[in-house]
Amino acid sequence: MQHHSLVDAVEADLPALAAARWQDALAPQENVLATLEVDLTPDLRFAPGALALTGQRLLSRDAGGALGAQVLAPGMQLHLTETAGVGTLALHDDERQIALWRFTLARQSQAVALQQAFVQCIAHLERGQAWQGEGEGDEQPRCETCGQLLPAGSDECPVCARRQAAPTSTWVLLRLWRFARPYKKQLAAGFALTLASTAATLVPPYMTIPLMDDILIPYQDGKDIPVSLVAMYLGGLLLAALLAWGLGWARTYVLALVSERMGADLRTATYEHLLRLSLDYFGSKRTGDLMARIGSETDRINVFLSLHALDFATDVLMIVMTSAILISINPWLALVTLVPLPIIAWLIHNVRDRLRTGFEKIDRVWSEITNVLADTIPGIRVVKAFAQEGREAKRFRKANLRSLQANDRLNRVWSLFAPTVSLLTEIGLLIVWAFGIWLVARHQITVGVLAAFIAYIGRFYTRLDSMSRIVSVTQKAASGAKRIFDILDHVSNVPDPEQPVQLAQIQGGITLRRLGFRYGSRTVIKNLSLDIRPGEMIGLVGHSGSGKSTLVNLICRFYDVSDGAIEVDGVDIRRMAVTDWRRHIGLVLQEPFLFFGTIAENIAYGKPGATRAEIIAAARAAHAHEFILRLPQGYDSLVGERGQSLSGGERQRISIARALLIDPRVLIMDEATSAVDTQTEKEIQKALDNLVQGRTTIAIAHRLSTLRKADRLVVMDRGEIVEVGPHDELMARRGAYWELYMAQERRGGQEGPHSEEQAQ
Repeated sequence: MQHHSLVDAVEADLPALAAARWQDALAPQENVLATLEVDLTPDLRFAPGALALTGQRLLSRDAGGALGAQVLAPGMQLHLTETAGVGTLALHDDERQIALWRFTLARQSQAVALQQAFVQCIAHLERGQAWQGEGEGDEQPRCETCGQLLPAGSDECPVCARRQAAPTSTWVLLRLWRFARPYKKQLAAGFALTLASTAATLVPPYMTIPLMDDILIPYQDGKDIPVSLVAMYLGGLLLAALLAWGLGWARTYVLALVSERMGADLRTATYEHLLRLSLDYFGSKRTGDLMARIGSETDRINVFLSLHALDFATDVLMIVMTSAILISINPWLALVTLVPLPIIAWLIHNVRDRLRTGFEKIDRVWSEITNVLADTIPGIRVVKAFAQEGREAKRFRKANLRSLQANDRLNRVWSLFAPTVSLLTEIGLLIVWAFGIWLVARHQITVGVLAAFIAYIGRFYTRLDSMSRIVSVTQKAASGAKRIFDILDHVSNVPDPEQPVQLAQIQGGITLRRLGFRYGSRTVIKNLSLDIRPGEMIGLVGHSGSGKSTLVNLICRFYDVSDGAIEVDGVDIRRMAVTDWRRHIGLVLQEPFLFFGTIAENIAYGKPGATRAEIIAAARAAHAHEFILRLPQGYDSLVGERGQSLSGGERQRISIARALLIDPRVLIMDEATSAVDTQTEKEIQKALDNLVQGRTTIAIAHRLSTLRKADRLVVMDRGEIVEVGPHDELMARRGAYWELYMAQERRGGQEGPHSEEQAQ
């Protein structure tokens, strides 16, 4: 049996899928309503399988192709669960589990759709009806695009959410008008200059008519050349050339200035919007891809606006004005000039789609190259430590080869299109010559008119050829604009309220009310409630994956809760502006991050206007002052990118000083002492013992001994609070905390917590 991917499954039409895979199993008038590609066996081995739901039965095929069927009955339930990255569908009746299927989370959206359809089938059966998926009388809303049932309480279809985004349209370039609006006057002036310069360039061909008919041809018939008339015509030609040059220079300069400012505004707007997005957006994006969008894509749009858009406008004006002049000279000869236009238009229409998809592919593979660089350069120490230079070079070569292949495919299309357009324009010119000579022979036009016509046609076809070549850069710019607007159109999942509440002073009391939080379909926090008093120190402990860091992220409002509320001094933090709330939080991360700059600049990152005395005081409190003074330039010493010129403990103490400098009402430490040795940890603990007084502190620590002085310890397991109390009380209970503490002691911990307890 062929094993289909998720993309194939969601793109397939359900009737076609039923006919292809389930035709031998379907009864008359039985329709497939939902399907699921199963890729695991019940004992968690990889093997292809499939499920199909009809209005009467749940069909299944295993890896060997064997067919199974379960007749649906009222009261049946299909439970969907997820544990450790594995999804499970379990079919139950009132007494027992009937069947079970497992799959990886890549199939989660299909599983959700199938479960929702199953619920609908059972609901109809309980009413004595057979549901065939017509959508009439459904209790739950359905997706308008694919017809799948929407999950309860959601307006987003899980199947359509995974479909590929709509192809780029050239019309997306019109959305750049929002960045052009502030420069309307300059653009109007640029358009007027373009119109005037184009008109000036059309003067010389028209003046060839009197030069030919009134001067050169009479001279061949034996008449004298009127020198004054020739001087006047030649002077007019020179004046027109100088005027066209001056106007062309002015319009190019004005529009180039406008386009550069539009490009700068576009980059700034994109970057500022990116900074306002919530962390879940960055979790699904690669750094190199975002860098490519803000860098190369905006630069590509800028080049289009400053050069090619101007050329396109000039070409359009030239063609329109030239056509008007040609028609005024001789309508029939002008009509012959337009013979190649339908063929060229047909070519442009067909090539445009290929160019669009080609440039989108090039954008994606170029992002892969940038991603390799963004991964390798910051992690060069790990690359060298594991001697993986060859592997990373191979990754880069593969990405570079994919980019080369994508460009080759695009060039094959473009290399045929451009010469074909040139050939058609040359053929059109020959047709005009032939028809013009025929008109001259019949004395319907003069030689001067034909010469002027040929001059105008040369400019007409040149501009037509130029316009056809702009198709390439237009599609390239449209592809880049789409990737930029993908960022600008994304709405943060942590929005600011329309009328934020402003608290003049925060006491630091934090109340968690029945919190619930999900990463996608995975529940991380559920029904969690806790009251933290102002100035209280809370220690969060638990196994890895118990939800400690997630809870801290929710308090910082890096994410918004799915259920319940977090209140500070009785005010829901969602009613406060995000930046206002975070100004009251001092955060020390498990992995300290330093920016390229001086030690002083990194400590003062949260308070740029801090004095040197304040910076030194914060460094002293974090026990960083002594090692900073040992550096060559002290507080003015430059740290490398991500602080790689410092040790892990030194970086951590600088990050602690950075948090302490802003004197926050709420101090959050996520494994704040994990990167320091035992002696340094003790020094920092002594400083923190004084600093946490009067400040609400939430600390996560791997070494349980570092949290013994916390007012209360909160023990978490699988997103829930299982124990709360001081260290001694929890040890006396011999519950979850005691087990954690003793397990760490048996492993030796870091310094033997039991022996430390005895020493004290």
